[in-house]
Amino acid sequence: MPIDVLSSKVAAEPSQKEAELHKKNEMQLPNKDLRLVKIESNKEGNLQSSDPATATKSGKPKIKGVSLTELFTPEQIKEHIISLRQWVGQSKAKAEKNQAMERSMSENSCQLCAVEKLTFEPPPIYCTPCGARIKRNAMFYTVGTGDTRHYFCIPCYNEARGDTIEAEGSMFSKSRLEKKKNDEETEEWWVQCDKCEAWQHQICALFNGRRNDSEQAEYTCPNCYVEEVEKGERKPLPQSAVLGAKDLPRTILSDHIEQRLFRRLKHERQERARHLGKSIDEVPGAEALVVRVVSSVDKKLEVKQRFLEIFQEENYPTEFPYKSKVILLFQKIEGVEVCLFGMYVQEFGSECQFPNQRRVYLSYLDSVKYFRPEIKTVTGEALRTFVYHEILIGYLDYCKKRGFTSCYIWACPPLKGEDYILYCHPEIQKTPKSDKLREWYLSMLRKAAKESIVVGLTNLSDHFFVSTGECKAKGAAEDMINQLQQEEDGRKQQKKGKTKNTLTKRALKAAGHTDLGCNASKDALLMHKLGETISPMKEDFIMVHLQHACTHCCILMVSGNRWVCNQCKNFQLCDMCYEAEQRLENRDRHPVNSRDMHDLYPIEINDVPADTKDKDEIVESEFFDTRQAFLSLCQGNHYQYDTLRRAKHSSMMVLYHLHNPTAPAFVTTCNVCYHDIETGQGWRCEICPEFDVCNTCYQRDGGIDHQHKLTNKPSNADRDAQSQEARQIRVIQLRKMLDLLVHASQCRFPHCQYPNCRKVKGLFRHGIQCKTRVSGGCVLCKKMWYLLQLHARACKESECHVPRCRDLKEHLKRLQQQSESRRRAAVMEMMRQRAAELQAIDD
Repeated sequence: MPIDVLSSKVAAEPSQKEAELHKKNEMQLPNKDLRLVKIESNKEGNLQSSDPATATKSGKPKIKGVSLTELFTPEQIKEHIISLRQWVGQSKAKAEKNQAMERSMSENSCQLCAVEKLTFEPPPIYCTPCGARIKRNAMFYTVGTGDTRHYFCIPCYNEARGDTIEAEGSMFSKSRLEKKKNDEETEEWWVQCDKCEAWQHQICALFNGRRNDSEQAEYTCPNCYVEEVEKGERKPLPQSAVLGAKDLPRTILSDHIEQRLFRRLKHERQERARHLGKSIDEVPGAEALVVRVVSSVDKKLEVKQRFLEIFQEENYPTEFPYKSKVILLFQKIEGVEVCLFGMYVQEFGSECQFPNQRRVYLSYLDSVKYFRPEIKTVTGEALRTFVYHEILIGYLDYCKKRGFTSCYIWACPPLKGEDYILYCHPEIQKTPKSDKLREWYLSMLRKAAKESIVVGLTNLSDHFFVSTGECKAKGAAEDMINQLQQEEDGRKQQKKGKTKNTLTKRALKAAGHTDLGCNASKDALLMHKLGETISPMKEDFIMVHLQHACTHCCILMVSGNRWVCNQCKNFQLCDMCYEAEQRLENRDRHPVNSRDMHDLYPIEINDVPADTKDKDEIVESEFFDTRQAFLSLCQGNHYQYDTLRRAKHSSMMVLYHLHNPTAPAFVTTCNVCYHDIETGQGWRCEICPEFDVCNTCYQRDGGIDHQHKLTNKPSNADRDAQSQEARQIRVIQLRKMLDLLVHASQCRFPHCQYPNCRKVKGLFRHGIQCKTRVSGGCVLCKKMWYLLQLHARACKESECHVPRCRDLKEHLKRLQQQSESRRRAAVMEMMRQRAAELQAIDD
């Protein structure tokens, strides 16, 4: 057991504010030897009894569900401990090394996993100027804190001449920079049992450091808990004591995917049982699966200015509205709901302009290899693959029924050391190469095609850059590419000027460009370059047709008639192309260059909705707003998925965050000490709606010198603060808070009656005058800064009046651009390598 312990139980958990503000990459334990940090007071969702009779012998409040093991039976506890010591997810060598420590356990070892020191994976650090990842044990320079912290690799530092260095438009004196080595380690947090005083890792104990009162909560370790249950001194808590994945809001989409998944799993299990000659109860099946949409918000894709300049004569849209959604799959494994699979999708509906109208983009997909049972289906594929495929097919089916025409999928595996959604993957899980990943998607799409959910497959290159079938623009794209290629190949031999210009014009004319101006030239050259770039890996850019495409104009048909040829398998025309076809000479009609004419028959398109309106409500989640936001949450709090034990704890904490959307409530701020007041705690003036006093100040000052009577707020003990209603109330409170922020920023009435308007204005004034500020620990400044950040993430107004909104949006945009730039640079390098490999094969 660690020495010099000042209290009987501590939990090294980052502060609530740090988690909320995503300022986590730099968090370190203040005392590595003791591995101790005080539990921060959590202000949301605690189940606490106010009856003194329920107080524990330790004098600490009894909070239900501070450890998830309180919901376990003794048998589940024993199963959990056995699982901990198997080290699922680690390589065989590491697992055997940890298992060997069980034979030499000491008082300094965790009493659950039998290992003493375990360290987290260090969060990645990226150089601000160049975006390169700073390698482990490499030197670097840094300046600033939190969201305004910048990192500089040694090459960028040396390249910056003089005494200053630039980062994101700001200049920093080199003398201010701190030189560090990327070798810091963060040890896993510990927690001590209040009964036997044994120590365990918080992760092993499934301890939630955020579910505590302003005082430290009592914690009973699993071993003592089992003893108490077996003696009849206590009972396991009901499953409803801690909200899980099933308690997350259901949507039409999640129900559609989930119901299809369960139906298909039942059928697969029946087929497997029939194949083995057994009853369905004799073969294992996937149990306790939950699908939920945890984020569904409206966003806008802004078109970059350079792109607009090239296509300015085509009146190209400046922005495209879309809906961003996050879909997660949970499975209860050994009593704990584990997040196994997640995907980000972007839906560009019927209200969006071309070329994105009615298109869906599968943005990111990620999974961890803990699915149970680890068996194969009757067709030989892994059952987990079957499940993940069914989720995707269910989503495509839902999109098709809503009227979307196509889905884009880029089969691009993550780069080495990178994560898409879930932070830190198990060592036993291999990252597939592009060809394997592409085949994984195509296998799924072939299944969807059998159900007529998918009606066609192609790729971006063939669809947009190469004409196929009997397209009336046949040869135009090829001629353009050939001409431009000749120009490129012969550039060194040709004279500059006239010859070059002539070739460019011929290529443009071949492509159907009558305007041979500068912008048209840029347009064609850009498209050529784009086609040239993706050509070596064109098969990875999958385009899925959910509706039928016209063979001539390639438009995806959503209304009118589809004219089909019964003699040719994949020939179909839209109404416009059919009318054009009828005006042609017989020899030019379908089939071209044939003496025979094939009749075309109309099929009315009546199953595609007129619009793609989403019937589901908006689902907001600060942490899932972008994949980078979720990764930041996981990296800063060390919510890792590299072992099953960590995946259990990380998923438990993710569910806690989802059920407890953080919102500092101004209406529950003490007017004396300015600290937040627990829900259901404190005293309120019956006359003044903005005057609240916490219990501490009320008891210390004997009622406070206030002219009106203060009334004790209703106790929280009689209601379940973790209920779904309470979660919804907190979401509504957050929205009201953001509305209040916008109102107060524009309000010019000194005696405005809008609830809490004057209080927010006071915070605005405080922010201007305060000398302490956030960096100095000012509570009011932290509160205001947090709210401003929340507002900026959701704000869609270009001319917003909320203070610092524009600056914060620019900062958030820069962070996103940095992430995109890093990925783009790495992908371009990958493309270059792929092209070189293909060239070597050809040679």
